[in-house]
Amino acid sequence: MLFTRNNWRIVIFEMASEVVGAIKAMKHFTKRGQLREVLRSVGVSLGMTLATLVTLEIFLRVADFRMLREGITERSLSYRYDEELGWAPMPNSKSIVTNARTIHVQHNSLGLRDVEFSLDARPTILFLGDSFVWGLDAEADERFTDLLRPRLSGHKILAAGVSGYGTDQEYLLPKRLWAKVQPAVVLLIFCTQNDRGDNSTNIRYEGYQKPYFATAPDGSLVLEGQPVPKSRLQYIKEDWPVRNLWLARLVMASYVGVRYPVLFVPDPTERLVSTLRDFVEANGAKFLVGLQYRDPELIRHLQSNHIPFVGFDGAEFYPGAAYGAHWTPEGHRFVAERVLGLLSENNIVQEDEISASK
Repeated sequence: MLFTRNNWRIVIFEMASEVVGAIKAMKHFTKRGQLREVLRSVGVSLGMTLATLVTLEIFLRVADFRMLREGITERSLSYRYDEELGWAPMPNSKSIVTNARTIHVQHNSLGLRDVEFSLDARPTILFLGDSFVWGLDAEADERFTDLLRPRLSGHKILAAGVSGYGTDQEYLLPKRLWAKVQPAVVLLIFCTQNDRGDNSTNIRYEGYQKPYFATAPDGSLVLEGQPVPKSRLQYIKEDWPVRNLWLARLVMASYVGVRYPVLFVPDPTERLVSTLRDFVEANGAKFLVGLQYRDPELIRHLQSNHIPFVGFDGAEFYPGAAYGAHWTPEGHRFVAERVLGLLSENNIVQEDEISASK
C-alpha cells in the first residue's frame, strides 16, 4: 500500500484519535480514583463526627447536669405549655407527686384539681391561688376547699389553684374560666411567701417562662410576654428530639437561655389585686382575699380599698420541704375555719347555713 498524502492524513488522524481516547481513559480512571479518595475522606470525617457526638451524648447522660434533667415537680409531671399562662394542668390528667409527702393527683376536664364541675342553681365560690389552693402535700379530700364543700352545701366550691402561679396569672385564669363557671364569689389566696417575686419577673422556679405586667408611666398595667416562650422543661417533656437526645437538650437550653433572658419589673402586686377586684366586681361577683401570713403593705392596700380579707397566720405547715412550707391536713382545717368566718362576716353565707360537720 502506497502512503499517499491523503493516506498519511488518515493514519495521523486515526493515531491522534487513539491518543485522545487514551488520554480520556486516563482522565476517567484518575477521576474515579479521586472520587474514591473524596468518599473515603468524607466517610472518615463523618465517622469521627458521629463518634464524637456519641461520646458527648454519653458524657452528658453520665454527668447528669441539673439543667438538662427532666422535671419531677407537679408542674412537669402533669402540666403542659400554655402560650397565654405559661403552664397549665392537663385536663383529665393523673399523677403521683412527692414533696414533703407523696400525694395522688387528678385534674378535671377544666384542668383543675377538683371534682368535675357543672353549673346548677347554687352560687359558685371560686378559689384562686397557687400550690396552696392546688394542694401540694395534701390529698384532695384534705384540702380546705374540700373540707368546705360539705359544710356549705348551698354553694358550689371550685378550687382553681395552679402551682407556681403569681397574682398576674391568677388574674388571667378567671378570664378564661368565667363563662364556664360563672362564680358569685372569688376568693384570692395570696401566697405571702413568694407571690411578690412571682409578680415581678418573667421566669420562675425551674426556668418556667410566664407572662408578666409592666407598669406604664401613667401607672396602668401593661401585659407583656405573650405568647409566652416555651420553657426548657416543656421542651424536654413535649418535643421528641429534646426528650430523647441530651445533645438536643444542651442546644435547646443554650438557645432558650440566650434568647429569653430573665427580666424584672417593679412589683405590681397591689395594682394586680385591685385590677382583679375590678374585673370580678364588673362581672357581678364579690371579691375577697386570704393571706398565707401577714403582709403589712398588702394589708394596708386591702384596708384602704375596702377589700375584705383574712389571714392564715398559725396554720400548721410542713417545715423544710423541697418546695415551700405547705399546709398539713391540720393546717387546711385551720384555713377552712378562717375562710368560713370571712364568708360569714361578709354575709356571703349565714351562720345557720354552715353545717356543723367537720
